[in-house]
Amino acid sequence: MDVRRALLVSFLHVLLAAAGSAQGKPILVCFGDSITAGYGLAPGQSYPDALRRDLDHLGYRYQVVNLGSSGATTKDAVERLPTVLRLHPSVVIVEFGGNDGLRGLPLSATRQNLDKVLTTLLHAHIRVLLGGITLPPNYGPDYIHSFDQVFRQAAARTPVAFVPMIYKDLIHVPGTIQRDGIHPTAKGSEILARTLLPALQPLLRKPHAASR
Repeated sequence: MDVRRALLVSFLHVLLAAAGSAQGKPILVCFGDSITAGYGLAPGQSYPDALRRDLDHLGYRYQVVNLGSSGATTKDAVERLPTVLRLHPSVVIVEFGGNDGLRGLPLSATRQNLDKVLTTLLHAHIRVLLGGITLPPNYGPDYIHSFDQVFRQAAARTPVAFVPMIYKDLIHVPGTIQRDGIHPTAKGSEILARTLLPALQPLLRKPHAASR
C-alpha cells in the first residue's frame, strides 16, 4: 500500500468511525500491520471483521475500525498515532512488531516505539490490548526469545491487557495460515478473533452498562 492510498484509507476510516460515533457507538480500533489489514484475504475476512461479528453476537455494539497497514513497523505505528487519536476510540488493539523482527531491526528501537504507542494511547484514556507475535524458527532461539520478551516487557511496564502470542490457537490447526507461512486465512482470522476475546472483553462495555 503506497503512502497516498494509506492516507486515503485512514481518512475514510475516520469518516466512517465518526458516523458510527454519531449513532452512539463506541469505537474499537484494530491498529496493526498486514495481519490486521487482512493481507491476501477477500473483504470481510480479516480478523477485525470476524471480531466485529463476534462482538455483535455477544451483544456489544462497537464500531470496529480496521487501521491495519501491510508492511508497517512499530516506527510506522508511532507516526500513525494521530490518525488513531482523531477517532477518539474507547479501545485499541495494538498488533505491531512482526515486520520489525522479520527485517532484523534493532530490538531496542522496537521496544522504544512500542512503549511510545502504548503510553500515548493510555495517556489519552484509551483502554489497550497488546497482541504479541513471534518469529519463524530459522531466526534462531536466542533472537526469538529476545524478540518475544519485547512484548512481555512492554506489557509489564504498562497497564494494558495482553495476549503474548495471538497465533497460539491456530498454529497447529490445518487451513489457518496462508501459503506464505505468515498470514492467517479467513479461518485463521476467525480463530484469532476468538483468541483475543477473553482478554478484550474486560475492556468493553455493553450498552446497558454504559448507560448507567
